[in-house]
Amino acid sequence: MSAVSVDRHAARVRSLLARAMATGTERVPLADALGRLSASAVSSPVDLPLFRNSQMDGFAVRAADLAEGDTALRIVGEIVAAPSDPLPLLAGTAVRIMTGAVVPEGADAVVPVEDTSVVDDVVTIHRPRRSGEYVRDRGSDVRAGTELLPGGLRLAPRHLAVLAAAGISEVAVRTRVRVVIVTTGAELVDPGSPVSLGQVYDANGVALDAAVRACGARVVATIRNDNDDADHLHDSMVEVAVGADVILTSGGISMGDHEVVRDLLTPLGGRIGHIAMQPGGPQATGSFEGVPVISFPGNPVSTQISFEVFVAPLLREAAGLPAAVRAPLVLAGDLVSVPGKRQFLRGRTVAGGRVEVVAGPGSHLVASLAASDVLIDVPEGTTELKAGDTVETLAL
Repeated sequence: MSAVSVDRHAARVRSLLARAMATGTERVPLADALGRLSASAVSSPVDLPLFRNSQMDGFAVRAADLAEGDTALRIVGEIVAAPSDPLPLLAGTAVRIMTGAVVPEGADAVVPVEDTSVVDDVVTIHRPRRSGEYVRDRGSDVRAGTELLPGGLRLAPRHLAVLAAAGISEVAVRTRVRVVIVTTGAELVDPGSPVSLGQVYDANGVALDAAVRACGARVVATIRNDNDDADHLHDSMVEVAVGADVILTSGGISMGDHEVVRDLLTPLGGRIGHIAMQPGGPQATGSFEGVPVISFPGNPVSTQISFEVFVAPLLREAAGLPAAVRAPLVLAGDLVSVPGKRQFLRGRTVAGGRVEVVAGPGSHLVASLAASDVLIDVPEGTTELKAGDTVETLAL
C-alpha cells in the first residue's frame, strides 16, 4: 500500500478535529485574560475620566482672574488625589491641587506648579491661562456606552488596562482547546532524573506541552505510559479524557512489537499507517472515549515536526492566532531529498534572504532542530536542489 500524502493526512486531521476546534466562550478575570481572544465587543459602563480632574500638580484657578502680567491669588486649601468633595472656588483665590485630584466647581484651569511663585499663602501666576488648560473633563476620553474593545481582539496589557479603568473586572473570551498529552515508552524518564543504560529523557512531554500552549490551547493533563501495556494506557487515558477536546500521543505507532498506541487504537477503529513524509513517517488518528486522538512517532524531531505540520495550524486558528509564516527563501547550498517523500528539513536563515540546511534529516537530531528557525519544505517529487534555488519555508 502506498503512503498517504502529507496534504491528505492533514485534511484527515482537520476533519477529525473540526468539532474540537469549534470553541465557545467563557468569562474570565482580567488576570487570566492576557493573550486570550475577546469573544464580543466590550462597551464602557462609565465615562472616562470618571470626574473632572487635574492633569498636573499645581493650582486650580479661574482663568478670568488672571491678568496679562503677574497675578497674586490667595491659596485657600489643597486637594489631593483621594476621595473628596471640595468646596467651590471663589473668585480671586486658588487651591493647591495634585495630579488626578477633583477640580472644584468654579475653577476652569490648572496652572503647573513650575509656572508659579509661592510666598506663604499667596501664589503668583506669571501669565494668563486659557479656560480648560490642564483640566481633564469627565468623559473626554470615553463616554458611557462607547465601545472600548471589539470582538475577536487578542488581549494585550493595554487592553486589560482600559477594561480595568472602566471598572470591568472580567471579560468574555473564546474558550481554549483542551489538550491531553500522552508520551509512551518504557525507556522514558523525567529530565533531571538519574538515567540508566537504555533510558532516555522524555523530551516529547516538555516539547508538546510548550508547543500546545504556544498555539493558544490549554494543556489539561500530561501522562506517560512507561510499561508498553495497552490496558495500562487505556486506564490512564480514561482518567483524563473526560476533560479533553483532543488527545496527542507520541510513540507506539510503528510496525514492531510493543507498539502500545497502535494496540490501543486499532480495536477502536483507529487508522495507523505511513505518510509520505520525512521525518514523521508513522502517523495515526483515532478516537478514545469520544475524544479525537492524533498520534505522532516517538523520535523527538518527528514528534515536533509532526505537530507543527498537522496540529499547530488548527490550534492557532482556533485561538485566533496568526498562522506560522510561510515564505520563499533562496538556498545557500545544495540539498538532496528522499525520493517519494516530502521532506521537512531543518533550516537556518542567513544574510541576504537565504536559508541553509542544519545537519541531516535524522529524527533523533534534536540539537539541529533547536538550532533551526525554519523548516525547509521539499516537495515529494523533488530529489535534488541547488544553491540559488528558491524553496518554501515554514517559520518555527
